[in-house]
Amino acid sequence: MVIYFSYEELQALRVGARALLGEGGVTASAVVMTPPESLVQVEQLLPLLQGDMSLATLLELRNVQVAVAAIVDGLRTEMESAVLATHAADEGAVSAYFDFAHGLAVVNRIREMAAEMEGVIELATGAPSSVETAHTFEFPD
Repeated sequence: MVIYFSYEELQALRVGARALLGEGGVTASAVVMTPPESLVQVEQLLPLLQGDMSLATLLELRNVQVAVAAIVDGLRTEMESAVLATHAADEGAVSAYFDFAHGLAVVNRIREMAAEMEGVIELATGAPSSVETAHTFEFPD
């Protein structure tokens, strides 16, 4: 399966990932609230945010889903902080909003893709997806 990204979505996810990993000006609350396992997934995802991604298994998609959800949570915190620190129409707040909105669109697309993959696994195996099938059932591009 292939996850398609727009240029703006990739930019927003990279900004959010770098901030969450301490490479930018992220608020302390976003880092504190992010589970260490999610930060590991974000660190693994960052080099892959160069274009569309091909994922062969549901497990790979779930790992991306965890990372993107953590990034978007950080982007939400950044957006809220920017609005409260300045004004809703401030350039920084508007930019933070668009980063968050682009990330949120990706979260939704990944959620839909995961549901489709789970449905295909259930249809093909006759049973709901399990840890085993999430790891072994492969999807072509």
